[in-house]
Amino acid sequence: MAKESPAQRDVMERVMQEYKEGELATSTGRKVTNRDQAIAIGLREAGESNTQSPKEKKSALRHTERRERKGETARQRDEGGGETKLELYERARKRHIPGRSKMSKEQLRNALGID
Repeated sequence: MAKESPAQRDVMERVMQEYKEGELATSTGRKVTNRDQAIAIGLREAGESNTQSPKEKKSALRHTERRERKGETARQRDEGGGETKLELYERARKRHIPGRSKMSKEQLRNALGID
């Protein structure tokens, strides 16, 4: 068995924590209640599943890291990561806020008056 990378370990820890807190859901939106299913989801997201080719493993880990950066994990949504930068930008565009294209996510939140 190959040794897991720190990134893969972090993904597994996050997925199992979401499972313990009851936040982990399948792709269809149903809550995961089976520990084995949570482990399978974690392995798949971390790119450690034995059913994936090396190329698929690398792609899966990149995809998961991208989701985490965007704040699209269950934990980030519940902790108030809230809307993504793109969603905040769209709201700012509708309100015609000047300089929105150069603003960071936090600056967009401030310009929109979101605490």
